[in-house]
Amino acid sequence: PGTTADLDKRRLIFGKNFIPPKKPKTFIQLVWEALQDVTLIILEIAAIISLGLSFYHPPGEENEVCATAAGGGEDEGEAEAGWIEGAAILLSVICVVLVTAFNDWSKEKQFRGLQSRIEQEQKFSLVRGGQVIQIPVAELVVGDIAQVKYGDLLPADGVFIQGNDLKIDESSLTGESDQVRKSVDKDPMLLSGTHVMEGSGRMLVTAVGVNSQTGIIFTLLGAGGEEEEKKDKKDSSHSSFHPPSTTDGAASAIATDNANTSLVNGKMQDGNMENSQNKGNVL
Repeated sequence: PGTTADLDKRRLIFGKNFIPPKKPKTFIQLVWEALQDVTLIILEIAAIISLGLSFYHPPGEENEVCATAAGGGEDEGEAEAGWIEGAAILLSVICVVLVTAFNDWSKEKQFRGLQSRIEQEQKFSLVRGGQVIQIPVAELVVGDIAQVKYGDLLPADGVFIQGNDLKIDESSLTGESDQVRKSVDKDPMLLSGTHVMEGSGRMLVTAVGVNSQTGIIFTLLGAGGEEEEKKDKKDSSHSSFHPPSTTDGAASAIATDNANTSLVNGKMQDGNMENSQNKGNVL
């Protein structure tokens, strides 16, 4: 346990601690969204009506126009330039839409770059091989013993196995502002996306990536669809680590059941450390 081969096997079975971002919107999609503004829709309709009226002349009106033109050229010029007003409105709408779409595209690009940099630079303390090390959160795997402390944003789901006076802010998941006290005997579950507000301790990682609480939420929102497809293809090409099954859902259920059984029996190991909780404590 704790070797490179073991870590790779756990990543293969339980997944990586990575939640794929939602597919970015194209510039055309952003243009279409900008066009849905009510004010712009009203301006578009007004511009189209103005253009239509400027080019439409009833049959009986032609004689009146000719008579007016004979009297003075000023009215004739105004009549011929009637389309300019509608065209100016349309041009203004196009400029507003393009600027809005470009700003949204630029902000989304900057946000994704910042998010990627944060994910690469954020590190977490854990115990491997009897030593406390810091690794990027993306390298966490199920079975790791992670150290949590005040100010940490939990990157994975886990079970609280050791520590004192640990309080968690779960408002990002539940919407409740009250801090939740965690203990080994009562409410030991720690969920990804929550903040440590007080205390410190250690937790046994039980779910990462799309299988964690945050990952499940993102998947329900449609952000994890592509990762699930890649995972299914990868599982089918590495059947040596999975028991034969009729469906991918059955394989996932078997893997989850094995993980839960190991956790309850206290046999999930990391390096030379073993979770010694009994079944009553976990329940």
